[in-house]
Amino acid sequence: MRATPLTVYLPFNRDCLRGGFTPAKRGGAPTEARGHWLIVQEQGLLVVPEGDGFRLPTGARPPALDAASGEPLWLGTWAGTECWVAGLPRGAAVPDGLHRETLVPMQGTRLPDDLLSLGGIAMQALWWESTSGHCPRCGERTERIGGEWGKRCPACRYEHYPHLHPAVIVLVRDGDRVLLARKSIWAPGRYALVAGFVDNGESLEGAVAREVKEEVGVDVKDIRYVGSQNWPFPSQIMLGFVATYAGGAIAIDPEELEDARWFPADRLPTGPARHSIARFIIDNYVAGG
Repeated sequence: MRATPLTVYLPFNRDCLRGGFTPAKRGGAPTEARGHWLIVQEQGLLVVPEGDGFRLPTGARPPALDAASGEPLWLGTWAGTECWVAGLPRGAAVPDGLHRETLVPMQGTRLPDDLLSLGGIAMQALWWESTSGHCPRCGERTERIGGEWGKRCPACRYEHYPHLHPAVIVLVRDGDRVLLARKSIWAPGRYALVAGFVDNGESLEGAVAREVKEEVGVDVKDIRYVGSQNWPFPSQIMLGFVATYAGGAIAIDPEELEDARWFPADRLPTGPARHSIARFIIDNYVAGG
């Protein structure tokens, strides 16, 4: 049986840090904001260039952030050092000595997997903070629940927690060919897997069959789960599947896709970046794994 890497170690999954990260949801925050700094601006991480790579700024809060970034968030501990998150507003100048590197794989990120994963966790933490400030039931300002990422309303006592939006992504196979699709906004010649969000009341397998039918017009069978990946753009969990073609002609949804077609398994077009579960599935399951 062919051995394949585990999806849990894909970038953006906390498992990628291999036990080196402890989240801040347990225990009280340190009294001093000092340690590693995960400074996010839009979908970029501010890092220190070092040789051919990058490292996180470390130590006290960079003075240039005092007026621009607001109160820092304690994210947890990585490799024995506290991690703090700060958001730098769009258009704000990047402090001297730091460089903004994109966290988006499709934009050619150069960050190593550990910094991608930490940056993704930081982005999701900032997204949660920006969307959870008021109670969704009564509008009162929320308060952090001690030892948790959740928020509680002091008025109606409603509690809510960081939201993950489940999406399925699937490789459709038919013998020695596979079905791939592309969106118009992608780089020329780039194709990837069919994907979409799970609806209320829907099983994951049902979502796979529906999304394939809606987006490319074909039916599938033998739907099999193969792994998952956290995807912090802004807060998704991608659930990967393979499925077998069961009939129908390709008919794309033009509101979702520009093109979809069958490709020989040994002659695939330009595909997704190595950081994504889409790449993992293509690399490990095109040949029938």
